[in-house]
Amino acid sequence: MPSARTLPKGTAMLLGGGDDDPLLSLLGETLPAGARVEIVTTAAPKHPVKTGQAYVAAVAEFGDLQGHHLRVDERFPGHLPATLRRLEEADAVIFTGGDQERITEHWLNTPALEVLRRRFYQDPHFIVAGTSAGASMVSSCMIVAGYGARSLTKGGMHTAPGLSLLPRVIIDQHFAERGRFNRLAHAVFQHPASLGLGLGQETGVVIRAGREAEVFGDGVVMVVDGRQLRNDNLGRIGRGEPVAGENLRVHLLVAGQRLDMRTRRVLAAESIGNPDIRR
Repeated sequence: MPSARTLPKGTAMLLGGGDDDPLLSLLGETLPAGARVEIVTTAAPKHPVKTGQAYVAAVAEFGDLQGHHLRVDERFPGHLPATLRRLEEADAVIFTGGDQERITEHWLNTPALEVLRRRFYQDPHFIVAGTSAGASMVSSCMIVAGYGARSLTKGGMHTAPGLSLLPRVIIDQHFAERGRFNRLAHAVFQHPASLGLGLGQETGVVIRAGREAEVFGDGVVMVVDGRQLRNDNLGRIGRGEPVAGENLRVHLLVAGQRLDMRTRRVLAAESIGNPDIRR
């Protein structure tokens, strides 16, 4: 597993759910013609084949890309030689939405995850993309439960281990639409070294080499920064009591705005499309 100090060389493209067109369009603009895209439907237990086929067709519509459905689930475990070979040959891997705990159930502690991490950390041209649950799983700490006012009480928000592709980031999705600020703020209280990113629907971030996040899409990304948090009460309260703390920093960012992941500074707006990640 990569350490929190190690930065990946690859690019993460993460969408907050809803219509996937902004993510697929960005992939089509970024990847070269003929690029191989593996579509992972682990998070979609009911209709993985139907979901995979729909994404294969959609990828072809948004660029001259070769989309392939890659199953990693109960029937196709993450140690199959064909799966490892396809991950080695992929230019991009997309994780679809659904249940993020299914992703960690079938990917954690597998050779497939070892290959994915190695590609993401060593190959500057490699892209890991995800929407909804497929975006949340990139964190080392992944929010799995929490709703409304209760998520601002001790025990009212729950996390689980993610795939640790971006160790010091906590991603939440469907953010504004489902009122998830409370649970993301609580998660950042628990893990103040991690940067919270709340992605609205049809809205996301491109994180290049772990250094800079740029917003794309039609909505808002909320940044929750707890690095200067002080006087929190998490260690002094009991279950069901409200959490408190001071100096939590929040930014609201829209398309084209950028965030320095190291300094946590908001940078000037800039158009999407970085030639450094093109072949």
